[in-house]
Amino acid sequence: MRLPVALPLCATLALLGGCTTTNTDSTSATSAIELRFLGRYESGVFDGSAAEIVAYDATTHETFVVNANSGKVDVLSMKNPMSPTKIKTLDVSQDVAKLMGITLGAANSVSVHNGMMAVAIEAKPKQDMGYVAFYKIEDHTFITAVKVGALPDMVTFSHDGKHVVVANEGEPNDAYTIDPEGSVSIISISSDLSTLSQKDVTEVSFRDFNNGGSRAAERPAGLRIFGPNATVAQDLEPEYITVSKDNRYAFVSLQENNGIAKIDLAKKSIETIWALGAKDYNQPGNELDISDKDKTIQLQNWPVLGLYMPDSIASYMVSGKTYIVTANEGDSRDYKGFSEELRVKDLAESNSHLTLTSPLNHSIEGQLEDDNNLGRMKITSTLGADHCELVKGTPTNCTFTTLYGYGARSFSIWSGENGKQVFDSGSDFERITAEQLGENGFNASNDSNKADGRSDDKGPEPEALTLGQIDGRTYAFIGLERVGGIMVYDITTPEKAQFIQYLTSRDFAADVKTSAAGDLGPEGMSFVSKEDSPTGQALLIVGNEVSGTTSVYGISPR
Repeated sequence: MRLPVALPLCATLALLGGCTTTNTDSTSATSAIELRFLGRYESGVFDGSAAEIVAYDATTHETFVVNANSGKVDVLSMKNPMSPTKIKTLDVSQDVAKLMGITLGAANSVSVHNGMMAVAIEAKPKQDMGYVAFYKIEDHTFITAVKVGALPDMVTFSHDGKHVVVANEGEPNDAYTIDPEGSVSIISISSDLSTLSQKDVTEVSFRDFNNGGSRAAERPAGLRIFGPNATVAQDLEPEYITVSKDNRYAFVSLQENNGIAKIDLAKKSIETIWALGAKDYNQPGNELDISDKDKTIQLQNWPVLGLYMPDSIASYMVSGKTYIVTANEGDSRDYKGFSEELRVKDLAESNSHLTLTSPLNHSIEGQLEDDNNLGRMKITSTLGADHCELVKGTPTNCTFTTLYGYGARSFSIWSGENGKQVFDSGSDFERITAEQLGENGFNASNDSNKADGRSDDKGPEPEALTLGQIDGRTYAFIGLERVGGIMVYDITTPEKAQFIQYLTSRDFAADVKTSAAGDLGPEGMSFVSKEDSPTGQALLIVGNEVSGTTSVYGISPR
């Protein structure tokens, strides 16, 4: 079916606060807010990871922006949110290098709490142990650094400031000959950071879950362990962390493994690991556009599954129960030494074929490998196939009975008690962006204005995520990494989350390498309550990786 284009391209509205659409059906929220673009800081660096993760300090009204590849953190004044201004750059990689006498790589994440700032920095090479650097926010002075696991990809303070928790992703090298273990570092924090030392760091390992390990039997069915010659500890790749409101648990997304680890912060140990399962795109409400070559918007059901594979995650508490919110981006392993990626149309080249067990629509029977149908879909070679032979790292002679893609093109809410899903936004993101942007911008990538360019892969690719409370209600803000823009949902009642607004500042008529294009590639977000805001208005601050911009949105009752 062809989805009618209900609204015109709204790029011309970018200077007036961007494009916006709100839900008008019977599920609309009775209490709503409105997001409106206020201003941005432009680094002038296109597609160089010059603005990724952001963290806001309420005392100084400063935002700390990870300028990733440079190994630096930019300090922006937010005293006037309509005109953020850079006041300083902290060379965190150099500060740690001087202290430790080593060379370091990219800065990956930043977090602030009560006058302290922590920055995660990877080693060079990134398979070596990384570091977390600490700064005093008041005068931006470097205090000290401690060693953590390989490739510290995300760092966060607990709400009480007693711990800093670090997700050490432990990615392999490109040849897949060196694959460090993924882990979670817990740093115990005292009031005097100058006394911090390596003895305050506990590395939480997954080794007990290895084959033959004391907890191997606890590994959930469906947890993806598939790297060549990798142990479980090597294969698990912690991506992002959220700490429960009561500071009891840290929940860690294991993106490539399609799971979440629950860490007991008091015991400094893993309580459990959950496998997240897959989304059935053949069910009503889960429609998707699956081809980038059909030259139109086609949202329909397909006999395929999507692995949730969350990137950013957040948590909140309702009636004493913790819920986890995930941005279901998806991510494959695609290295020179090993790649799991396949396209459906290319299966015949490896003498493989499809025998799908899901019911097929008669109109696509016999046409699955066509570029206008499933042929362009990227799938994993590690699931859904029987009788495979591995030849030079490539699966051959396979019979695929089920097709698994990457990501779920949605956000989800899960129980923090048992990991069960209580809500998923289904096909909302593609349906809403199709209505809002029309055929000129639908499923475009973040570095190209070519429409429909990401339909075969992960669609709008939700990645950035943060939560905020306004007037007693809880809202989720989800950034779409590829097509751009922010989705806003009222998640006060987890099982009945309601769409509120979609807003984008992107101009699809402008050259993506110019500032006229707006914000591209939202990577990290920070919510600022009205109590902590310099203007008394709640704010959303967004780091945009591709455009290198840090944008600010005002949040007001509608």
